[in-house]
Amino acid sequence: MKEVDEMVALKNYSMCLRDAVAIFTKELINCLFDTNYQKQKATETQIQFFKILERLELGKEPGFWSDFEKSFPEIRKKLDLDAQAALQRDPAAKSIREIYLAYPGFYAIAVYRLSHQLLQQEIPVLPRMMSEFAHGVTGTDIHPGAQIGDAFFIDHATGIVIGETTVIKDNVTIFQGVTLGGIQVKKSMAFTKRHPTIESNVIIYANATILGGDVIIGQNSIIGANVCVTESITENSIVTVQSENNIFQKRN
Repeated sequence: MKEVDEMVALKNYSMCLRDAVAIFTKELINCLFDTNYQKQKATETQIQFFKILERLELGKEPGFWSDFEKSFPEIRKKLDLDAQAALQRDPAAKSIREIYLAYPGFYAIAVYRLSHQLLQQEIPVLPRMMSEFAHGVTGTDIHPGAQIGDAFFIDHATGIVIGETTVIKDNVTIFQGVTLGGIQVKKSMAFTKRHPTIESNVIIYANATILGGDVIIGQNSIIGANVCVTESITENSIVTVQSENNIFQKRN
């Protein structure tokens, strides 16, 4: 154990890469949504990408960037659907521009969709660094390994956790404080489905917790605020917590 500790202590992990990845992620999103910016910065962003891979000791494989770049139109198409969903479902949203520029949930989804693509290309570490940058900026922790369908809307964003093996289908809305997690934390389960499946057209309200890889929330269901779910829910269900609030008013 002592020898292992010494090896870990001596290894150079280039912690300054966190800053480089934060800059790269921001530039990447700027290029994705601004054609003029892309024309000016695309080459620079590509150079940043290869520098990061080199410092991660992943080599300079040309296909990494070309495959990533080819995915941009499809990612942008998905993000446009996400933004439209936010506009349609949030009564506070006044314009599509507001969604793009001011919604932390949308920003978190944008970083997720980019990092998910890199993970699909079997590029290690960088996708997680990107997701942790988004986590720090938005308060939303979406593992790049999660599978998320079209027209996904996160309202308010803060305190959300979406685990690695989560499956979210189309037209799903979740609110702040929601956890889609595992019911057990064991290293032996690293390659098993540990997180729930959320079918299409589901709404999950604030601070709800859904745990377990076998758990399926059926389509068109509503999961109420503060609910904890560890068993599957059939489609078209409404799940709420029954509670009694006693309000005492002091009389003079």
